[in-house]
Amino acid sequence: MNREKVIIIGGGPCGMSCAIELQRRGIKPLIIEKENIVNTIYNFPTHQTFFSSSEKLEIGGIPFITEKQKPVRNQALAYYRTVAERENLRIHSFEKVVSISKKNELFEVNTSYKAGGENNYLADHVIIASGYYDQPNYMGIPGEDKTKVMHYFKEAHPYFDTNVLVIGGKNSAVDATLELHKAGAHVTVLYRGSEYSKSIKPWILPEFDSLVRNKKINMCFNACVTEITEEKVHYSVNDREYSIENDYVFAMTGYHPDLSFLRQAGVGINESNGRPNYNENTYETNIPGIYIAGVVASGYNNNEIFIENGRFHGEEIANHISLNYR
Repeated sequence: MNREKVIIIGGGPCGMSCAIELQRRGIKPLIIEKENIVNTIYNFPTHQTFFSSSEKLEIGGIPFITEKQKPVRNQALAYYRTVAERENLRIHSFEKVVSISKKNELFEVNTSYKAGGENNYLADHVIIASGYYDQPNYMGIPGEDKTKVMHYFKEAHPYFDTNVLVIGGKNSAVDATLELHKAGAHVTVLYRGSEYSKSIKPWILPEFDSLVRNKKINMCFNACVTEITEEKVHYSVNDREYSIENDYVFAMTGYHPDLSFLRQAGVGINESNGRPNYNENTYETNIPGIYIAGVVASGYNNNEIFIENGRFHGEEIANHISLNYR
């Protein structure tokens, strides 16, 4: 069984930041990532522009320099690859943690490889920085599991000259709708809110609203989707029933963190908001030796912690863990 001082679950910016801070205190942790590093960013739409400026995405004090204030997806991927290489981070990609359990004074971490096979580790400390993007918020309606329904948007080109329905009204829905429209798709947006979300990026809302007002995009507020069939989507507005024919559905209804690791390890979870039981100064949970970093700390409110503030969790965690090795 492999012996580690610290295992970090999740190879996103917050997990990488934890690793950098630990290394600068003489502790060489192991990052275990079930996909590739910064997998959430990798799964962003191909032409995604960040809301944050480049400097607010920096980790480890390593400059992220771009020609424009707000970087695009590919620039961020290149930056974090460079950071991982420059800091010589130990990363096991495509290895999934399947269980964490206490074994005497240590934690036993069991994993499985994407290509097949298993591994086992013993660690003094475990940091869970697993993010939230791979857990969609399902609507719980008939037909949501049909193959034409997708919860992630990558690129618009395949949907040229098709009828596409977008469910949702925040940034991911608006971004997808604009790209689909520009690629020649016929787009309808169903949003349960009564007006545009306040969270929509201010530099894209005018363009989106202009397309709606000029009937280039069909936008319906106060819409509650009730069923998805092969040919149609059924929905209601103010108790009146409607249906619309469509070829594809993008249900951009948000995401939530996977709390199963925490529950399995005995970490307390507030069931009303999904927030784990942890010390806000050290990020150590009610289970001594288990820490959380990044968006998982915010529970179901994933608008509270982003890369730009979650990246600082690593310093507090590293300070606390390093006390054990002085």
